Amino acid sequence: MSKQILVVDDSESIREVLAFSLRNEGYEVLVAQDGMDALQYFDGRTIDLLLTDYHMPNLNGLELILKVRSMDSYKFIPILVLTTENQIDMVKEARESGATGWLMKPFNTQKLLQTLHKVIR
Repeated sequence: MSKQILVVDDSESIREVLAFSLRNEGYEVLVAQDGMDALQYFDGRTIDLLLTDYHMPNLNGLELILKVRSMDSYKFIPILVLTTENQIDMVKEARESGATGWLMKPFNTQKLLQTLHKVIR
């Protein structure tokens, strides 16, 4: 059974590129346009990794991470933050909130896939 990844980004083009790249690698992909939209997928189904943007309307990446980490069924899933931000304080805050890792946009697909292979169980 293939691993399922939830991609959360307010940019439609980023969601499309990520979904295409991940599906080509054999992953099942769910997509959401912001953190609030993403919460619908945390309904008991298996999610093997959350890949989220940091800056989004309605519920940003940090708020989403905190909500996911508060759910017993999902508190240990890997969470990668994909963003244009590289400020040390933001990275530290995301890690303290439960992010597993941090990737910069624009992203290199090979590096993204290598990182996924390291963190997905």
